[in-house]
Amino acid sequence: MTAPSLSPFSLLWQMAANTTQLEIWNEDSSVEGWLATERALALAQAELGVIEQSDADQIVEAAVLENIDHPELWKFGKNVGYPILGLVRQIAAHLPEGPDGRVHYGATTQDIMDTGLVLQMLRSLTALDAQLVRFGNALSERVKEHRDTVMPGRTHGQQAVPTTFGATLSTLLDQVRRQRERLAATYERIRVVSLFGAGGTNAAEGEKSAEIRRGVAERLGLKDPVVPWHTDRDILADYGWICASICATNAKLGRNIADLSRTELAEVFEPYSSHRGASSTMPQKVNPISSELMIGISAVAGALAGGLARIHEAGHERAAGEWQAEWHLLPELGVLAGSSLDEAIVVAEGMRVDPERMKRNLEMDGGLIMAEAAMIQLAPAMGREHAHDLVYEASTRARETGRVLVEVLPEVAAEQGKSELLPEKLVTATDYVGEAGLIVDTARANWAAAPELAADDRPFSELASFVPAVSR
Repeated sequence: MTAPSLSPFSLLWQMAANTTQLEIWNEDSSVEGWLATERALALAQAELGVIEQSDADQIVEAAVLENIDHPELWKFGKNVGYPILGLVRQIAAHLPEGPDGRVHYGATTQDIMDTGLVLQMLRSLTALDAQLVRFGNALSERVKEHRDTVMPGRTHGQQAVPTTFGATLSTLLDQVRRQRERLAATYERIRVVSLFGAGGTNAAEGEKSAEIRRGVAERLGLKDPVVPWHTDRDILADYGWICASICATNAKLGRNIADLSRTELAEVFEPYSSHRGASSTMPQKVNPISSELMIGISAVAGALAGGLARIHEAGHERAAGEWQAEWHLLPELGVLAGSSLDEAIVVAEGMRVDPERMKRNLEMDGGLIMAEAAMIQLAPAMGREHAHDLVYEASTRARETGRVLVEVLPEVAAEQGKSELLPEKLVTATDYVGEAGLIVDTARANWAAAPELAADDRPFSELASFVPAVSR
């Protein structure tokens, strides 16, 4: 029997969890972020003469993961309500008298936890951006391949006008590009230290408080926001929103693929391998499992995202409950976004497209998909409204009699005495895709021009790490 877990079994995580995000948000990573912040604090204070350099060196050497007893940390933390007091005591226990009293000097629990959380969110966003790049690159290739692949465009679930599969995917590609823009903006807003003391004034750090904060920020690759954010959680909500939004973008892809792979349409399919998407009872089935996961993950992310509005409510100088909600919401949303992108990449890189079926489907409703084209073609001769009425009647008759539009249209025109106004040849689907090619080319060019994320992906253990005195 396996040991009891602190989390309920999640079949969703078993089927789809992104391992990179799980590692970023695991227990060791959380503790490493706090330790890195404590090390940076000691070094910044030593540089300014607040504590002795020798004390700081010993603190930095002691504040490492190997020195932390995790079960004891959580046991003590459960009694206190927060883990940092226990962490500080464990670091101090590895120090002689003197340096042991300089750990966590002037800081408060939330300073350490918030700064460590920022480090995790930044690593999470860096990993998500790398996935978005891979996803977008694959989409761009599919867009290029199907620039001129004509297919039915659908509105309200019904065939509407012709488009191209490349143009259809281009809108998703552009959305992925915008997600990267939003992610980069979120990254910069999040990249701030928290070191403002018990009530946000940093009084305990004395007259050098601002310099200490800047020193901590520099050592961790962060910025000094100058203004405290203990109870202003909009930047943390930004992280959660971008994760939920990424999941929603991917769900759009999943929804379309699941629909287009229906037996009745059979235009686009997920990649195939033996028993992928197989049924236990129906041997013929090849279920769109990645699409289903993207849709399901987005549903969970959307539900969690509702909690992000609540964390804004934190009052006065320190929250009374809203803070605890973040501890669950933010890691979950990060893992959901990474997991969803895993599935999106699988689909984008391996999707199977049937251009011939798309072509046949253009005729599945008796060519009624060309009704707008016929109306526009007739409008110069008889006016738009008269053309609309004529084509509407022809479309209705074609649908009711099971005939095709191009056969019925001359018949209706003759009945209305408008035969001479009909063009010699009606436009075809291939000729009626408008700006589809330009849309494809523009979306691909915009994607190629997107800037890279300037990220700091150093391991936490390397931040404000111990350097022997002879090397300094």
